[in-house]
Amino acid sequence: MIVREIPDGIEALAPAKLNLFLEVHGKRADGYHELETLMVAVDWYDTLRFRSDPSGAIALVSDDPDLPIDRSNLVVRAAEVLQEAIGIRSGAAIRLTKRIPAQSGLGGGSSDAAATLVALNRLWSCGLDLMDLERLGAGLGSDVPFFLRGGAAVCRGRGEQVEPIAIPRPLHFVIVRPAVGVSTAEVYRRFERTGPIHPMEESLKAWRQVDIARLGRSLFNRLQETAERLVPELTQVRDALKSLGSLIDGQLMSGSGSAYFGLCRDRETAQAVARHFETLGQGSVRAVMCGPLERDSTP
Repeated sequence: MIVREIPDGIEALAPAKLNLFLEVHGKRADGYHELETLMVAVDWYDTLRFRSDPSGAIALVSDDPDLPIDRSNLVVRAAEVLQEAIGIRSGAAIRLTKRIPAQSGLGGGSSDAAATLVALNRLWSCGLDLMDLERLGAGLGSDVPFFLRGGAAVCRGRGEQVEPIAIPRPLHFVIVRPAVGVSTAEVYRRFERTGPIHPMEESLKAWRQVDIARLGRSLFNRLQETAERLVPELTQVRDALKSLGSLIDGQLMSGSGSAYFGLCRDRETAQAVARHFETLGQGSVRAVMCGPLERDSTP
């Protein structure tokens, strides 16, 4: 993420993420599923602005009329969790400009929560370090600890165990988010394993060797079959990406959906693919890059 001071407070850019590999190992005693995933942050951002409020109130406004602005929103909950952890009396006025589509598998809500923890930790001079923020973030959502670190990482457990990995070179993707969204909770509720556990080693080898074709062949998402069974119209985007042949080196659904992405060999190809999908009018389309993203995530 990018966090910087502005004249009247703090501004944070909260990135989307893609899952290049996602395996579900089974259901845990706490009700969550045990995961193993390779995630990357990409340059598609929500923007949040924070201004201190001495009254102690947490007030969220957004340009998205469909977005809740009460404590059912992770931004508000993150602010309240930090307030309670520190025992601070300051509040915050928060403005969220929403660009990452909801129910897309791109992690926008978790990213916004992570940005809130980092920005308010700075605005309120809380003095918490990254590990402190990760402990708070893990209670908010499984992907929040990943977004606190950003970049690329292998995540395990329910997603909160984050092992950062280097990004050898910029990678280019096209994200296509259809008009329909998918409920993460419903995908996990209906999840049933088909086939043996799929190992991550091939994806990691391709990642480290910067072998784009090999990485494209190794893309894997255990949740994709369940999401497509739940929302059959998703397959239209999947098939449209497949039809592009050599223009993309691999395609996959991100997280629990509904967004899909294609891995492209360079920026020019990604931009050409994005223009192709924009003419089809199949939803939100974005050519994005991962690593090295500009970021300042110092707590």
